[in-house]
Amino acid sequence: MGTAGYDRLDLLAQLLREARHALVLTGAGVSTESGLPDYRGSDGLWGARRFEELAHIEMWRSEPEEFWAFYGRRLAHLGEAQPNAGHVAIAELERLGFVRRVLTQNVDGLHRSAGSVAPLELHGTLAEVECLACGFRGPKEIAAAQLEAGAPVPLCPACGSNLKPAVVLFGELLPPALGEAHAELAQCDLLICCGSSLRVFPVAMFPERVLSNGGEIAVVNLGPTGADPQARVRLEVRTGEALPALLDLLEN
Repeated sequence: MGTAGYDRLDLLAQLLREARHALVLTGAGVSTESGLPDYRGSDGLWGARRFEELAHIEMWRSEPEEFWAFYGRRLAHLGEAQPNAGHVAIAELERLGFVRRVLTQNVDGLHRSAGSVAPLELHGTLAEVECLACGFRGPKEIAAAQLEAGAPVPLCPACGSNLKPAVVLFGELLPPALGEAHAELAQCDLLICCGSSLRVFPVAMFPERVLSNGGEIAVVNLGPTGADPQARVRLEVRTGEALPALLDLLEN
């Protein structure tokens, strides 16, 4: 299953058996196998605008109808998605004690649906909406119901201001979850990076943080990543294929 020049899946299994504090870091590539689009990939255009423009706090402020037209589509996609074999395998690796915690760049909530305990959602979650005016926070269904009823912009049920998805948009401050992530990384002796290009900061620095503490890096991803030169194990395989196979090795 490994590619030329990289180590095999059985080495990753060995590293996991020996690790004391293994973490899994996931990106959009884990959820594309559940049918969710990777808006930042090669198909990253929506209309004539890029994800980085649409998912910006200034777009929410200045063009809320266009913003919610895009996020309404994202919520619809999310409502149809189910955890895939990769999500399920990660949750089982946690249950068996091989993985301490999941750190995810994804906002789809599929790790929670698969059974992962307290995944650290670095960029927030689409499962909830929030009001920056009064601090209200509630389930995404509040916004989805209003959009389905024809409202161009969902409004806060508490104060009537425009709602916002409970995600960290471009242009916003770094999330509090980042501090918690650094505490986990300080203990990490094996970071398994799955479905992420590892080119977006600050997550791109996570592998270096683990390496500086003497830990190991493993990469499971289709396409190159920023951590490839430092990876002890590199698998050019879909996570939905590689992670269940890894689980099988560890259980047998």
